[in-house]
Amino acid sequence: MWITELRRRLNEQFGQEYAPSWAKDHVLPELGGVSVDDALKLGFDAQTIWKAVVDNQNLGPQAR
Repeated sequence: MWITELRRRLNEQFGQEYAPSWAKDHVLPELGGVSVDDALKLGFDAQTIWKAVVDNQNLGPQAR
């Protein structure tokens, strides 16, 4: 998955207004206690990050 696809999915899930803030501020225990933005800076791949978002938000297997 590309980062642009990750951002598109985040926008779809949280809305264009809220997604950037959520990605910056929401800490995901599934990623070791970092946010989406921090995980990208640390070199996590976008697919791993999206799976963590799905698990954290209980989006279900259809969202994967």
